[in-house]
Amino acid sequence: MAFHHAQQLESINNNLLDIKGKIDVSFEFFPPNSEQMEKTLWNSIERLTPLNPKFVSVTYGAGSGTRDRTHGVIKRIQHETNLATAAHLTCIDANEEELKAIARDYWEHGVRHIVALRGDLPNNSEKPHMYASDLVKLLKSVNDFEISVAAYPEVHPEARNAQADLINLKRKIDAGANRAITQFFFDVETYLRFRDRCVAAGIEAEIVPGILPVTNFNTLKRFAGLTNVNVPNWLHDSFDGLENDATTRNLVGASIAMDMVKVLSKEGVKDFHFYTLNRSELTYAICHLLGVRAQTNNG
Repeated sequence: MAFHHAQQLESINNNLLDIKGKIDVSFEFFPPNSEQMEKTLWNSIERLTPLNPKFVSVTYGAGSGTRDRTHGVIKRIQHETNLATAAHLTCIDANEEELKAIARDYWEHGVRHIVALRGDLPNNSEKPHMYASDLVKLLKSVNDFEISVAAYPEVHPEARNAQADLINLKRKIDAGANRAITQFFFDVETYLRFRDRCVAAGIEAEIVPGILPVTNFNTLKRFAGLTNVNVPNWLHDSFDGLENDATTRNLVGASIAMDMVKVLSKEGVKDFHFYTLNRSELTYAICHLLGVRAQTNNG
């Protein structure tokens, strides 16, 4: 038994050594809507900054209030940290001239990366006047932004079928997007099959997996229901009975996320986008164990 245990530890250590120094990460935050949430956000940004992410993004909801909060957070990160920022931008609640003005304002404040999204329709019966591919073209007409778009390994909830969803992704890439970031998922095979289908469809841009470290399983189920994400039975079993045990939930969530990154890294994935939900603890621990080391400033 002792020999078998030693073999397991050696295998784990070797897996981590295979990854160390070979992956890049990016982090997603959302704009706070209270003083306490704002404090939590900036504590998280401060904690994660030393990990030297490729970029950090800030989400964007419908309505001018959320839009203004997103702009404010992005500009503050841009001016007060050394992080590269990526501003989410949707085209559902703004006309072309407004979008161009927002893009020019970002460029003037040093923001060079936009996550271009269609956005959620306020009324699903309405047909949008613009799509994400149109927004990509518009942004490129303003300046040479780096552009990320969304991808859905388990198919966008509004797509007619998987093939139509893939054609839409190719349209966004062909319009000038640099990469696609996926919706979160838990079945690694689903991502890998999706990546293969992207290659077969002539999509050469990088497909960055979106990783959601789970801390609250009930919240996850709500997110998954809204976004057409499958929650496997083994995930239900993993969190069963932990409703009042936050410490164990965090350990389980970190372990699942690390296992996903290790498997995907062996399949050639080098970039990972973490949905932090404005909490730094779990994401920091996962990145640390995966060999993404904090950089100290000795200057």
